Amino acid sequence: MADEITQVNIRSVEPYEGPNSIPGVGFRPAGAALGVSAWGMNVIDIDAGVTGYPRHSHAKDGQEEVYVVMSGAGTLETDGGSHAVNQGDMVRVPSDVERHWTAGGEGITLLALGGTPGEPYTPGMGG
Repeated sequence: MADEITQVNIRSVEPYEGPNSIPGVGFRPAGAALGVSAWGMNVIDIDAGVTGYPRHSHAKDGQEEVYVVMSGAGTLETDGGSHAVNQGDMVRVPSDVERHWTAGGEGITLLALGGTPGEPYTPGMGG
């Protein structure tokens, strides 16, 4: 049986462009590029000094998110306060917690994984 793997370099995945684009924030639909259908997966590039990443929660859809800091550093602001993050850190955010990301002085790149426990994944913006 041949390997049925998919390998993609994230830099070859074009950032989402559309009505919900945010200047200085690139959403790369990594899950869609790999054909992942069980959970959402995006790579998010936030440029230094950008404050436009939307404050949001997933209280309505119940989606939990895990963020992995791939490069750079920044701050995750939640209802509970500010949390400094650095390359290699992993953070789980429950669905009902509002979150907002700001990048450090060199920007930040995040791998965002999301899914709703017990529910099939439904892709949204970008994948």
